[in-house]
Amino acid sequence: MGIKLLEEGRDDFLILEKASDLGGTWRDNTYPGCGCDVPAHLYSYSFAQNPAWSRAYARQPEILAYLRKVAGERGVDRKIVCDTAVTSLAWEEATGRWRLETADGRWFTARAVASAVGALRAPKRPDLPGLDRFAGPAFHSSRWRHDVDLTGKRVAVIGTGASAIQIVPAIAPRVGQLAVYQRSPPWVLPREDRPISAAARWALAHLPGLLRLRRACTIGGPKRSPSGSSTSRS
Repeated sequence: MGIKLLEEGRDDFLILEKASDLGGTWRDNTYPGCGCDVPAHLYSYSFAQNPAWSRAYARQPEILAYLRKVAGERGVDRKIVCDTAVTSLAWEEATGRWRLETADGRWFTARAVASAVGALRAPKRPDLPGLDRFAGPAFHSSRWRHDVDLTGKRVAVIGTGASAIQIVPAIAPRVGQLAVYQRSPPWVLPREDRPISAAARWALAHLPGLLRLRRACTIGGPKRSPSGSSTSRS
């Protein structure tokens, strides 16, 4: 949204960011195997396509670097005010503006406000009996503790969502024992992930129209099972 506003000549806006840097989910999630579950050439801005993806399904560091690169090249990074947690938003009838207050006591006014906080930004820990008495380390996938060495350990993964589908195969070779607890089995299809050769990346970058054709030919989004259930790629 910020980039498109700048393209239209609108400079009178700010993006208030709670964290100390941009990136959203690709900044916060660093668990083993973290990456995109949509083909990388589709999972990118249509106006800033990337011929340099190293894999068919890009990993978290590469996606975060791409986001930061696009923000810098398009100038939207200068419109981001970091470390700014909005605590209240109120409409002022007298001025015809919104008033936003932040955790550090600052305030802003705006004629229009767009909320883009992300529905899954806050980790939801399961309410499991005895979890508070568990003696070992326990953490949410979005707050992965890289100081905990899982080598040879007995590990339990609770849930089989998109993150677990990436974490389990990434840690399975090095843990001593792995148990996965699920409520409902998901539909899973093979993910045809593979490295993209240097020659292919060169061709995508230099042959006119090839990158757009590659994107157009990519079938993205969740598949559907015969019953209508969503299907995850693993």
